[in-house]
Amino acid sequence: MIYEGPEDWLAADQKSVALIGMSGAGKTRISALVRDEGDWFHYSVDYRIGTRYLDEEIVDDFKREAMKNVYLRDLLRSDSIYIGSNLSFHNLTPLSTWLGKPGDAKAGGIPFEDYLARQRLHREAEISSMLDAPPFIERARELYQYSNFICDTSGSLCEVVEAENPNDPVLNAMYQSMLPVYIRGTDAHEAELKARFDRSPKPMYYQEAFLTEVWSNFLAETGKSAAKVNPDEFIRYGFARLLDHRRPRYQAIADNWGVTVEADDIAAVQTGADFDALIAQALQSRAER
Repeated sequence: MIYEGPEDWLAADQKSVALIGMSGAGKTRISALVRDEGDWFHYSVDYRIGTRYLDEEIVDDFKREAMKNVYLRDLLRSDSIYIGSNLSFHNLTPLSTWLGKPGDAKAGGIPFEDYLARQRLHREAEISSMLDAPPFIERARELYQYSNFICDTSGSLCEVVEAENPNDPVLNAMYQSMLPVYIRGTDAHEAELKARFDRSPKPMYYQEAFLTEVWSNFLAETGKSAAKVNPDEFIRYGFARLLDHRRPRYQAIADNWGVTVEADDIAAVQTGADFDALIAQALQSRAER
């Protein structure tokens, strides 16, 4: 690792970390905290996905819906209106809306094959966005004069890498330029994530083999045809299983490539100094294993 122990981390003039874990684990809060406090460049993978790699697909989907309206169609075709995505670090709705949910079109669903096609595009965009992160470290230092770099990864990172493969291109690129830090939640955290998701289910990225298995199981258990599936019902069903699927994948990344910190400890971080101390402690724990 680029920091062999706590001393290396604390003495470093230029720090680089990649926060990994489920959505809601605290990655964006910590990234924003250290960014707002001072000399940290915040690289959001989800933002990069939505603005660099999938922006055209997202906006085209908006335009496709607008073309269904006679009034908007004429304005759009005459270039009288502009339709764009207002995606930000804290508002990823345009990206998740584009990703969609499979099921009944009358309930806002899209055909499963269309859903799969969008999942594949998201996978390629996520891999590309992660591979863009190391060059951004130098860009942040040379162009914007930030000494430190924090990569706020997507909650689906563990789905596009193989932690047990020493030649995995994404993990190798991350490992050689950043310290991977897994934010590990407790059962209570996961229960809260599920409750929050039940209140407001949102589209998610799934590893394709896992997704097709979950979809087949859902259809078999409910007895519904694909065209009659309630999209939110399936998304809730899939999310509960996704948490169990991702937990060991994230832990394998931490065990083989980085360090682990607890979500409760991350929640207690209030300053950059707190964050430095927590990472130093994680490095010490790894060295003692």
